[in-house]
Amino acid sequence: MKWQALVDNRQRFFWVLQIAGWIGYALVNYIGSKVFEMRDIYVFVIVLNAYAGCLMTVPLRYLYRKVWNAKPLLLIFVVFSTSYLTGTLWSVVQKFNMWEIYRHGYRPEEWYYYLQQGLDSVYIILCWSGLYFGIKYYQLLQSERQKALKANTMAHEAQLKMLRYQLNPHFLFNTLNAISTLVLVEENKDANQMVSRLSDFLRYTLNTDPIKKVPLEQELHALKLYLNIEKVRFDERLEVAFDITEEAKQALVPSLIMQPLIENSIKYAIAHMASGGKIEIRAQVFANELLLEVCDNGPGASIENGQLSNVQGVGIANTQDRLRTLYENNYSFVLAHNTPSGLKVNIRVPFEKAEK
Repeated sequence: MKWQALVDNRQRFFWVLQIAGWIGYALVNYIGSKVFEMRDIYVFVIVLNAYAGCLMTVPLRYLYRKVWNAKPLLLIFVVFSTSYLTGTLWSVVQKFNMWEIYRHGYRPEEWYYYLQQGLDSVYIILCWSGLYFGIKYYQLLQSERQKALKANTMAHEAQLKMLRYQLNPHFLFNTLNAISTLVLVEENKDANQMVSRLSDFLRYTLNTDPIKKVPLEQELHALKLYLNIEKVRFDERLEVAFDITEEAKQALVPSLIMQPLIENSIKYAIAHMASGGKIEIRAQVFANELLLEVCDNGPGASIENGQLSNVQGVGIANTQDRLRTLYENNYSFVLAHNTPSGLKVNIRVPFEKAEK
């Protein structure tokens, strides 16, 4: 995190690299002086040369920033010409330091001797320029990548919110229709109970972030709130059984991911059975994956290639879309015939343990 903060602060990052780079240059020259057995006074020459190079390359940074968006040919001309001029000037400074300090005030016969053999210095300044542009382009690439990731994340979250909020009007329509029916047949007590339990369920959904995952234990609490609403309608005709392991309760799942599956079982199975029916909800962790299963003993449905052939409503399609958006290809959603009758929904997602 500290390194990333340093990279993000471009001003500080430049000075860290600038100083570290010229210290490295000085160390390489110092090691070279030991190989060639130079006198100890040469250390001062090395330090002065590195210091001069550090100071003389700073203006290049501001020049390059001004011509950054110039045409390629102009940019190349500026880089090579300024690198040549800066390298030549630095070469003069290096010769001056060498002759004044190491050779005790030596003066060449002609002034243009100061300008000779300066290609090594020009090459080093060109390398500095290449590193500057390389690091600059890398920073821009990282910045654009972060922007793209941020835009993708925002679109991802918007899609999740849309899918998650789609559940509420769908569920509300069915529940309010049931309340209306109870009122029409003058079962006011049951209607009042359903309204009260509906308010508890809606309070939970409004307090839950549609983007964040929740522990399965919390999701089961929401399911029980929903089932309490439905039990007002079906009373003894609706039987629910839970088989949840302790480890699975700590797994993170998308909020209300199982509610539309239960709703489908009630709408297309339990509601069509005169004697009522049973819904089983199972969850376990196996091989670092969370396995969820919702079964009913209703009349079943027509299934082709693990999918319903005559899909109605948005419940199952919505659940699949949310899983695809959250887990991409790292999940499975399979519909199968239950034994001896009914429909079974199997969901497999990566196991993520909730933090306590």
